[in-house]
Amino acid sequence: MRGFTLIELMVVVAVVAILASIAYPSYQDSVRKSRRAQVKADMVELAQRYERFHTVNNTYVGFWAGAFGSANATVASPSTQGATTAYLIRSVAAANTFTLTAQPQGNQTRDTRCGTLGLTNTGAKTESGTGTLADCW
Repeated sequence: MRGFTLIELMVVVAVVAILASIAYPSYQDSVRKSRRAQVKADMVELAQRYERFHTVNNTYVGFWAGAFGSANATVASPSTQGATTAYLIRSVAAANTFTLTAQPQGNQTRDTRCGTLGLTNTGAKTESGTGTLADCW
């Protein structure tokens, strides 16, 4: 006789299930970290664009509305067409200051380590999660 017995097959299924139960949460954590890295890059890029605007106009007011059509507009991160939105970036600006905040969306809300990320015109970084600033930025 050739082939596998039912018990051998069930042992293999059990081993695969155990490996999957260990690997899948680690994979999900890696996906959340990569989305967090993308929003940090997006926020730094927006901060640089704010600074270029300030260099020409001597104010931060007006950049967001000019770039995105409204002072209350939100920017999706990642901004790639058709990508699943992981964060929404909002801005508050005054003549000499601005603050960018990135609010997690969808599955990214499970990232309790960092939560909402923030960046100001001085380069100050914030996070609202349970992790440290060094973990998140």
